[in-house]
Amino acid sequence: MHFLIFLGSVRDSTPPRPARLGMRVSRACETLFKNQYSQHTVEIIDPLNYDFDDVFKPEFAYHRAKVPAHLRELADKIKSADGYVMVSPEYNHSMSPALANMLNHFGSSLFSYKPSAIVTYSAGQWGGVRAAVSMRTFLSELGCLPVSAMIHIPKAQEVFDEQGVVADELQQTQWDSYMNRTIHQLIWWSEGASQQRERLDPTSLAEVFKKDPSQRNAP
Repeated sequence: MHFLIFLGSVRDSTPPRPARLGMRVSRACETLFKNQYSQHTVEIIDPLNYDFDDVFKPEFAYHRAKVPAHLRELADKIKSADGYVMVSPEYNHSMSPALANMLNHFGSSLFSYKPSAIVTYSAGQWGGVRAAVSMRTFLSELGCLPVSAMIHIPKAQEVFDEQGVVADELQQTQWDSYMNRTIHQLIWWSEGASQQRERLDPTSLAEVFKKDPSQRNAP
């Protein structure tokens, strides 16, 4: 199976904090997959690699023949993935604007019937845990329901180096065990969802909203 790790930050931290703390956390998730789940593939989706225009226009709002190439590319990646890891710092007790903006560019039909995992972090003691509360609602609305176990990383700049490796080798096993609880659930649900999608097309049971917001209207 194939998984996408969405990095929910575009800013460099100011000194003395290390630059792009979220990249360390994303790479730690990527490394865990590569070291312990090598039968699967994984890719980090960095918002800095995509041009999300200042004027918000989501991928699904374009005429199909006029979708910008970078949005079409990412939409195809989302559609073909089997599960998602959402990495976010905490902003005002909520998920990061960078992650929300990136995900809001794509319709829920691309994410639906696949699971997700929530990973939050901070430079302080709380690990971004309060952001996870709103992320559960957000991801459920997208259709990629989050698994119950979550990953919260306080003082992430002390936990991981720039390559996403645990800085203190003596703590590597402990961190792997903690993070694996979430990744195990993500893979288990992804395998089940993949098999069920092959057996029965979910859109044959519930129509995908693709034409107009009025499709959501009650009678």
